[in-house]
Amino acid sequence: MKLLLATHNRGKVADLQDLLRDTDFEVLSCLDFPDLPEVEEDGDTFLANARKKALEIFEKTGLPTLADDSGLEVEALDGAPGIYSARYAGEPSDSAANNRKLLAVLEPLKKPKERAARYVCVLVLVHGKGREEIVTYGECKGFISTECRGDNGFGYDPLFIHPAFGGRTMAEITLEEKNGVSHRGEAFRAMKAKLLEMKEV
Repeated sequence: MKLLLATHNRGKVADLQDLLRDTDFEVLSCLDFPDLPEVEEDGDTFLANARKKALEIFEKTGLPTLADDSGLEVEALDGAPGIYSARYAGEPSDSAANNRKLLAVLEPLKKPKERAARYVCVLVLVHGKGREEIVTYGECKGFISTECRGDNGFGYDPLFIHPAFGGRTMAEITLEEKNGVSHRGEAFRAMKAKLLEMKEV
């Protein structure tokens, strides 16, 4: 069964392929459909953005389409950067610039508890003639490091520390370790269960 992940982000594609490696789902992405338009993420919530992406790409391709909107919420910043995580430092999206800006903003705060943060992921699947929707959610709590470390992952992973990994950032752990605790892993595992149920119907 073909499943289209509405993203151009190779990291997200790898995460989903890893999670579904023991199933017969074939994961495609917008990289496989170069003529697909970019969907403008102009919603005011993660759910609104994920729903819009899934629906628009589904209508263009007719394939079961999975879209996520995810981001980083920092407690001391009242939940920022939130839905603006990918473009926190401005357009075009630049992860290195986003990380530099976040480090600069949090520079006065030194203690881990002052730098508390969480990753959030909302996942929406649109499928079928009736454009049925399935929604799942995941979050991952940790704190922001005082420096970028690691070459794995993407986005804010070089800054995000999960308490389970002894001070290592999400960019210093393996993909398997990351998927075990990440917001996207949690949302995808919940979605995987629903996908398998859907296949049995």
